[in-house]
Order: sequence, then C-alpha cells, then structure tokens
Amino acid sequence: MSATRAHTKSASVPSADADADAANADTEADPDAETGVATPGSDQGTDSEDTLELRLPEELLALLDTEGIDGGGHREPSRDDGTTPLNTPLAPACGDLLGNIADWGPVTTPAGVFRLVPVQVERDLPLVSRWMNDPAVTAFWELAGPQSVTEEHLRSQLTGDGRSVPCLGVLEGTPMSYWEIYRADLDPLARHYPARPHDTGIHLLIGEVPHRGRGLGSTLLRSLADLVLDKRPACARVIAEPDLRNIPSVTAFLSAGFRFSAEIDLPAKRAALMVRERSLRDLL
Repeated sequence: MSATRAHTKSASVPSADADADAANADTEADPDAETGVATPGSDQGTDSEDTLELRLPEELLALLDTEGIDGGGHREPSRDDGTTPLNTPLAPACGDLLGNIADWGPVTTPAGVFRLVPVQVERDLPLVSRWMNDPAVTAFWELAGPQSVTEEHLRSQLTGDGRSVPCLGVLEGTPMSYWEIYRADLDPLARHYPARPHDTGIHLLIGEVPHRGRGLGSTLLRSLADLVLDKRPACARVIAEPDLRNIPSVTAFLSAGFRFSAEIDLPAKRAALMVRERSLRDLL
C-alpha cells in the first residue's frame, strides 16, 4: 500500500470546500490563533501611549532557540559498514514543528511494537530508494530512478523548518515502511481544503512486499493516527489525501478509522480527503 506524496509541490491555489461539517469551525480559525500575534480591536485608539504587544509564536521561538540542540559536534557510533544503527539516539540538526517525533517512542499495536525513526539520509537512502523503485509504489510516489531522486526529496524535508518529517516505520525491530508526518495546516495542501490549526498529515508506503495485503497498513495507520493525537494535544484532526485511484490505500484509511470527507483536486492528482478526528476516535 502506498499513499501519494504530491503535497509538497502544490502550486495552484484553487479553493475546495472539502469538509462540510468543518466549515463553521474554519471560520473561527483566524490567523491570530496560529501566529500568536495580538491584533488590536476596533475600539483601540490611536493615543501614542497605547502599546501593542507582539508575541512570537512558540514554534518560531523553538526554531530560534539553539540552547537545547546538541551543538557539541556529537557523532553517533557507526556499524562496521559505516551506517548508523536504528536504535542510536538521534541528534537532529533542528527541531520539528510536530513535537519532536524522535521522542514519541514506541507504540504497541496488534501487529507488534511499532515506532517511527526519523530518516537519516546516509543510513536510510538505499532502503528508501529501493522501495520507491518498486513498481507498485512508483505510480503514486513518482520518485523512481537513481538514488539522487529520493535523496533530493528527503533532504528537502530534512533541511526545511521541520513542518514535514520523513520517517522509517520499524515493526518489531525491522524497518518495513516509509512515513511522512507533516503539518497539513502549514502545507500547500491547506489551500485545497478548509484547514484547521495543527492539522497533521500522514503519507505512508509499505515498503516490503511480504507486509502488503494483510491488513497491516490499516493496523499501523490507526495506531499511528492515535499516537499523533496523543503526542500533539493541539491537533484535533489527522489528515490524509491518497490518490483516488489507489483503492488499497483509501480502503486502508477507512479501515483505520478515517472517514472520507471529500474529493479534492491537487496539482498532481485527484485525491480522497481522509480525516480522523479526535472527537470520533473512540467511535470509528
């Protein structure tokens, strides 16, 4: 099972009222709630003694604050082949806007213990590139070709501001899937549906053939979506936008407790907007 990754290259700006029951809530999600910038009210005068307090959002402060980042030139121990073990503690170059996925820890699923491990290009590129060249994946991810194609895609996220984090999905100690966890409300995808602050998006592909067609995708999607809601209290919805043609992917999201919200037109595909809401997580 694979989920298309086209959200990062959106260019056009069509408007799509994707979620009828979200429309009212979206009118309340003004920019101030996301940026933390105080807006003067209509009754505020022009007296020179009046002041306007501007507060930087916590996420921006976190990006500017390097005190908590390991800047001591720490390098992780390597295997004999020069790669880094998956269980080595990660020292990311910068924080992310998702609550430090590296610290989320494992989750117990019906299929076994599962955890997300943020990608390290030097360690993980050969594996992820091999998965991207699988014919079942190529049609939806469009990252087939030499390793440099996948490398560019990974580095564009890893050198960004932390709004999208590429990860390996490790089940019972074995890397078997690739995930992208991203801030849907800060992504070009938000131009195509009524986004709410802190909406969190998921892309997934099951990399190893033996793990496909067994319902494993649904199991992991449900567990991962619930993990997002547990680790990100400000997030009320987990979002996905698989290609409508990718029936196994759409079916997996439905089985994982997501509901089909709408069809949306993205620059590279027509997608099914899938939503798992915090308020409904115990019902679906």
